[in-house]
Amino acid sequence: MTRPAVFLDRDGVLNRAVVRNGRPYPPDTLDDFVLLPGVREATAALHEAGYLLVVATNQPDVATGKQDRAVVEAMHDRLRAELPLTAVYACYEVDGPACTDYKPKPGMLLKAARDHGIDLPSSHMVGDRWRDVGAGRAAGCRTFFIDCGYDEPLRAPPDHIVASLAEAAAIILRHRR
Repeated sequence: MTRPAVFLDRDGVLNRAVVRNGRPYPPDTLDDFVLLPGVREATAALHEAGYLLVVATNQPDVATGKQDRAVVEAMHDRLRAELPLTAVYACYEVDGPACTDYKPKPGMLLKAARDHGIDLPSSHMVGDRWRDVGAGRAAGCRTFFIDCGYDEPLRAPPDHIVASLAEAAAIILRHRR
């Protein structure tokens, strides 16, 4: 039996992203890792409605040496402790032809579907960048784009444009497939 999931990008969706020159970046330290308003409530409501919650995040700063993997894993441990997550998938590589997980490629979503019995057509991807929308579309999910006003264009239209995870969760729960 398969279940629906809500795939969640991390930075800018669950926690505050650091914006420099109109582009989002992950926080540098665990002290700077702050959940956004409404995230606890939104994830709790989705979980209570029967959705699996899976984080799928690109973390290329580990590969480029700008971030320590242990710090990123500590951030993920905090997410697991504070939110009702099923799993956290992170791509620690930079985008390239050999990498199948770096969004917009759907590798992390496809792995999660295999690992947790997720029904992708009944699932949703919530993100704040074009790469998230691309990964969700490639995996066959409905897509939600949180418009944070970054200085980068969308490359494909999402199913929904919202202001927060809370707004996305409200739509998902109203229109549950």
